[in-house]
Amino acid sequence: MNRQDRRTISKEYFSDERLAEHHFRSFNAFLDRGMQQVVDEKETIDTDIGDKEGQEPVYVELGDVRILTPRVREADGSEELLYPQEARLRNITYAAPVFMEMSIIRGGEDEPEQVVDSTETKVGRMPIMVGSQNCNIQGFSDQELIEIGEDPVDPGGYFIVNGSERVLMTSEDLAPNKILAENDTKYGDDIQVAKTFSQRRGYRALVLCERNREGLLEVSFPSVSGSVDFVTLVRALGLESDEEIVHRVSEDPEIVKFMLENLEEASVQTTEEAIETLGQRVASGQGKNYQLKRANYVIDRYLLPHLHEDGVDEEEVRINKAYYLCRMAEACFELALERREPDDKDHYANKRLKVSGDLMTDLFRTALNKLSRDVKYQLERANMRNRDLSVSTVVRSDVLTERLEHPIATGNWVGGRSGVSQLVDRTDYMGVLSHLRRLRSPLSRSQPHFEARDLHATQWGRICPSETPEGPNCGLVKNFAQAMELSQDIEDEQRLKRELSSMGVEGIPGIDSIERTTPADD
Repeated sequence: MNRQDRRTISKEYFSDERLAEHHFRSFNAFLDRGMQQVVDEKETIDTDIGDKEGQEPVYVELGDVRILTPRVREADGSEELLYPQEARLRNITYAAPVFMEMSIIRGGEDEPEQVVDSTETKVGRMPIMVGSQNCNIQGFSDQELIEIGEDPVDPGGYFIVNGSERVLMTSEDLAPNKILAENDTKYGDDIQVAKTFSQRRGYRALVLCERNREGLLEVSFPSVSGSVDFVTLVRALGLESDEEIVHRVSEDPEIVKFMLENLEEASVQTTEEAIETLGQRVASGQGKNYQLKRANYVIDRYLLPHLHEDGVDEEEVRINKAYYLCRMAEACFELALERREPDDKDHYANKRLKVSGDLMTDLFRTALNKLSRDVKYQLERANMRNRDLSVSTVVRSDVLTERLEHPIATGNWVGGRSGVSQLVDRTDYMGVLSHLRRLRSPLSRSQPHFEARDLHATQWGRICPSETPEGPNCGLVKNFAQAMELSQDIEDEQRLKRELSSMGVEGIPGIDSIERTTPADD
């Protein structure tokens, strides 16, 4: 291919505003599906009304969420369409009103339910990305853009908060829900660790399965101090017999020998004993009933949360968790026997990128939780004063707005991350394009991290090998390659499961409860 052909292809490729395409696609998916998914996860806001005798319980049911295009409320009370240039000049936020269906319901449990008030109310304002589907200049011709003071070649892909242009940095992270096995070099190479970042609905839990120097397996996960014996944990999850535990880990004779050592050291033999032992760990000094309740809650809530599925029986979920732990144990043994190489954390197959839509989903989930707590407080206060309960009086829209705007304005994101949103680099046009295609690593820049900063072979064609800053951020802040495409159409897990099922893969959790769709639906 000669230089002229390359130039023609490159020109054609970039003729369709593709440089910030990954931001637009991600943010549009968040507006179309992400916001509603977060609301559906929340579903209801429970209150303490009804805890006292003689009172009927009250809760709020959340419905459909709807977002308009950016508007500004003037001093006379009128609401006008807002354009990006006006937001910049007036130092205001380019944001759109968000409406949600809410119903206050009294009753439940033994009492018949009655709807006290049901309406669609404004719950706050959401900053809108310039150039996204809900932007007021979307679809304008070059001439129309010039008439309202916009630059026709401006790529968009950023937000305007208090008149400042802020871009959300694409964040690099280790792939969630994937087993990564490695040798623990802190204490020498004779300790093998299999770990997974189990993630569900914004909650992320690190689960570690470690084979210590004695060859025994231990598992550690959130809310349990220290580590738990592997055999105790899988027995608590429902795998009781020695034969079944060994069979689920591996049929390999050498791995079976390792597993028999673990079974000989095990102090419990039944599921009941295992849950009691776990209860003594998580609630020592408490009554036996509380210990059992707490142990069950901990393994259901904090152990491998990504295996939870709505509508799937709890017992089935626990067995799936036990099988998953067995896969982690097998990875540790295979690493010890040198049957597999340690997983490379810097390999790009083990990384995932969080783009604007994913970051906004995390933010919206936190903001909705804050709004829910405020609605609960307002309802309880109104009830205590014997006032009529109505949706419009218990929803304060500035609660959600503040929680959405402040992190974008400062860059301090949920989860303790900083520098997520940055001022757009307007040094020149190329500076803007470079900033929109920048990547940041969560690793601390004050530490060496030599391997993480190095070029990795899997970055070929994805990451630019030369565009990275000098100094402490070298290799941690990177940029996309020129013609890189970011795949984002893999959110529909159920569709993926249906595809696998149609290919003959059996035993996929939750697949039986999924209705088959026709090719027309797909």
